[in-house]
Amino acid sequence: MADELDLLRAADPVPAGGPHFGGGPLHHTAERHLDRLLHDPRPGRRTWARPRLAWGLTAAAVVVATALTVLLGGSGTAPAVAAPRPLTVRAHSTPVPLAQVAGLAAVAAQDGSPALRQGTHVQSWSLGMSDDEPPVTLPEERVVRWRADASHTEVVVATDPEHPGRSVLTDDGLVEDGQVLSRRTFPPMWGDAPPLSTPPHDPAKLRAYLAELIHTDTSTTAGLLDATQELLDNWTLGARESAALAELFADARGLRPVGQVTDRLGRTGQAYVYDGKDDGGRRMLILDPATGAVLGLETTFTRDDPEYGVHAGDVMEYRAWMR
Repeated sequence: MADELDLLRAADPVPAGGPHFGGGPLHHTAERHLDRLLHDPRPGRRTWARPRLAWGLTAAAVVVATALTVLLGGSGTAPAVAAPRPLTVRAHSTPVPLAQVAGLAAVAAQDGSPALRQGTHVQSWSLGMSDDEPPVTLPEERVVRWRADASHTEVVVATDPEHPGRSVLTDDGLVEDGQVLSRRTFPPMWGDAPPLSTPPHDPAKLRAYLAELIHTDTSTTAGLLDATQELLDNWTLGARESAALAELFADARGLRPVGQVTDRLGRTGQAYVYDGKDDGGRRMLILDPATGAVLGLETTFTRDDPEYGVHAGDVMEYRAWMR
C-alpha cells in the first residue's frame, strides 16, 4: 500500500510540458470563460440570456459593469447608456452575392498577403441587463499581440460612449484615450488545439477547426457565426484564411445579402443578414467584398420585451475587427 501511495503522490496528471495548457497559466480566452463562471450574477439577479448566443455578454461585461455604472453616470433611470444605433444598409445599394465575394477573395489570396497573425484588435459593445438594476453598456476596445517567444500582451480600454467608432488604442496597445480596464502580460504558452493552434486555410479543415474551437456544429449558420466571432477574437486572418472563411459563408443557409453599409469605424462593406428562428437575435455580418475579410458582426433584437425595456431593432451587441 505504501508503494502505491508513493506512486500516486509522484504522479503528475497535468504536466507543465504537456499539450494544451498543462499546469501553466490560462490563455486569455480561457481566462475570460473562467471569469464568466466565477462572476455570474448573484442569486436573486438575472442576466438576459439567449439559448445559442448568450446575448454576447463577455466575462468582462460582468466584471466591470459596476465600475462602468460609476464612470458613465451612476444608476439612473435611463434605459441604457450610449446605446448605439443599428447599422443601416445604404439605400439603393446593390447586394453582392456571397459566392461572388468568395471568388474575389480566392483571387486576392493568391499571393498570400497579408499573412495570418496571432492576436486581435477589436472594438465591441454589449448590453447587459438584470431584473433589479438599470441596463449597463460596455463599450471597449482590446488589443492582443503575440511575441516570437509565444508570450503575449492584452490591453483592454473602455471606449468613449459618445464616440463608439473612434479607435483609442494603437496597434501595439498604447492608449491614446480612454479608461484602461486591464493591461496584462502572459508568459509563453503553446497548444495543439484551438485557439492556440494555427487555423488552416483549407475550407473543410477550417470548418473542423471552428467546430473544435467552440464545440458547436458549424454546419449551421448560427454555429458558424459564433465560431467566427471566437476565431477573430484570437486571430487576425490573412488573405488565405479570409478566403476560406468566405467560402464557408457562401455555403451557409439563411445568410442573405442586403447591400452596402458603413461600419462604426467608417469602413465600407457588404452586409449579410441571418435571422435566428428561436433566439430572438438578428445578426448582420459585414465583409470586405474584395477580400472576404470580416469587418464586423452586429446582433439586434427581433422582438420587444417589455420586462427589460428592449424593442425590436435595438442593438444587442456588435464587434468591429481591425488589422
